[in-house]
Amino acid sequence: MSEVDVVRRRNLMASGVAVALAGGGAAAYGLAGRGSTGPDASSGDFSDIPAQLRGLLPERHAALIALDMERPRGGLREFVKRVRAATEPGASVGFALGATFFGPKDSLPRQLKAMPHFAGDLLEPEMSHGDLLVHIAGDRAAAIRRTVEGIRSTASPHGNVRWHIDGSRPANRVEGGKGLTRNPFHFTEGFGNPGTERETLDRALITTDQDEPQWAVGGSYQVVRIIRFATDLWDKDSVREQERIIGRRRDGGWLDGTPVDERPNYAADPTGRLTPLDSHVRLAAPDRRSPPPIVRRSYSYDRGNGDTGIIFSCFQRDLTQGFEAAQKRLEGESMAKYLLTTGGGYFFVPPPGDGWMDALTH
Repeated sequence: MSEVDVVRRRNLMASGVAVALAGGGAAAYGLAGRGSTGPDASSGDFSDIPAQLRGLLPERHAALIALDMERPRGGLREFVKRVRAATEPGASVGFALGATFFGPKDSLPRQLKAMPHFAGDLLEPEMSHGDLLVHIAGDRAAAIRRTVEGIRSTASPHGNVRWHIDGSRPANRVEGGKGLTRNPFHFTEGFGNPGTERETLDRALITTDQDEPQWAVGGSYQVVRIIRFATDLWDKDSVREQERIIGRRRDGGWLDGTPVDERPNYAADPTGRLTPLDSHVRLAAPDRRSPPPIVRRSYSYDRGNGDTGIIFSCFQRDLTQGFEAAQKRLEGESMAKYLLTTGGGYFFVPPPGDGWMDALTH
């Protein structure tokens, strides 16, 4: 599908846009509020953090593989064992469960469901949802590739690969303890990503006071959005116009001159003279005191034939207060016509260890 087709098909749909927290939108990459319980934030041991969040600074390469399981619960333990055995040195794997994985409702994480269509989405069924999501990440592309091949070869008879996508982080670097990268729109992003503090990751984890199944405590809700960027259309705009659409400079600086490591005071710019009211970062987090409660882990992708974009991935303890609240605010943003969400899904990342498998397979 060409970029012209993307724009044409979008214009036929209802006005709106899928959340694509792109362009250095630190305001959009906030963290959840502190919970009443959870892993000890004073500890230097991260073994009780799910693998997908354990890397405080995102790795250079990643791959996501979603599977439809033949016997979701019955074959789970053996499949996980095979995936771990197929994981190459230098790569890490994490698992997440889709709503279709579950049977009895009493063990279902209470907010887990199939990701709905949001305004402006054009979800491809073959690139959406799945019983089980495997997240592979590391700094060596070869290790990721071999791990993917190993998982594909070992999937049968336990399940079939529903979809797979590879991602990377161009110009990946660390500044001020933050993992920064350059997205397909040529903007530096990641200033609001988690830093090196253990506490920031704890805030995305399920706590005991959330009325979730006991096995789910310490886990997290994951949202995956495969978002195609209309880069040719975007590149026709001036850099100044692009920056006003995003609400940041290409290098991450704020339009009103606020230092990059601080948050702008939008109340001092009520008409949007400096930062437009419909800019991405302003809509995503209009109140600098209350950023969206999510932890972001995202990568760029390039599938050839002009199909480039980001694999947006975020983690939170509450989908309604996290991703969905930001998604609603972003409807009608000026960046909408350059974006098209074509796949992904809602998943639940269980806590580390095998306790969750014990609970789900008994």
